[in-house]
Formats: sequence, C-alpha cells, structure tokens
Amino acid sequence: MTDPTTAQQPPLQWSDTLDRARDHGLLAKELFAVISTPTSGIGPVLANLEPHLAHQAKLDAEGTMFAAGPLSSTDGSAWDGMGLFIYRAPSLAAAIALAEQDPMHASGARTFTARVWMLNEGSLSIRASYSQGKFHLE
Repeated sequence: MTDPTTAQQPPLQWSDTLDRARDHGLLAKELFAVISTPTSGIGPVLANLEPHLAHQAKLDAEGTMFAAGPLSSTDGSAWDGMGLFIYRAPSLAAAIALAEQDPMHASGARTFTARVWMLNEGSLSIRASYSQGKFHLE
C-alpha cells in the first residue's frame, strides 16, 4: 500500500495556486519571467548588447518592463551572457511575443524560456531627498 504522505502528488492547477495565494492574503500578481540563455557563448551576446538594451529601455518606458538584468554563473563569479526579464503583459503568449522581439533572441544570440510568475511577497521602499537632488530605491 502507498503511503499518501510520501506518494508523489500531481501538480496544482495554476488557478488553484492563485486562489490559495489570495486566500492567504498574498498579492497574487501575475507577471511573466523570461530566462534568456546564450546559444553560442558570450561573443554573440556582446555583439547584440546595444540593440538589446535599447529594446529593454523601450519596454521600460512603455511600462512593460518590471525588472531585468544579468544572471551570474551558479557560483556567482562570472557572467556567461544569461539574463532574466520580468514583464507586465496581458498573457503568457504576449510575454513570449515580447521576448521574441528582443534583438538577443531575434538574432539567435540567445534563446529563452518564459513562465508565468506570481509575485506574492516582498516590499518596495522609496526615499526621495529633495534638498540633495537624490532618489534612492531600497
């Protein structure tokens, strides 16, 4: 007989996961994570960096970009050209279309995977010091 506490359970439906988060008073904000991976090393990534950054800046200006940046190697010592982007989009299909338009992906310098990401916990603090003309985000 199989022990129900150790038997592998099927994954939850995403809608059930959202409901559980909401039931616990969590944010349950759906965003879209894109993990961008080099296809042929760092060279093609560096060759496409300027148009990629312009694309990212455009998405940021439009309010589509939630966050983006490079990912280090697993030991934190180097950058092999990997990146992570979090988009605000109406659907996973729309997020994939945005990622396909990125010059890194359109050129073949990187490939990507996209997933729905649920933002539940965390905080954002903003401090503006008017007298010093500084803006600080924590």
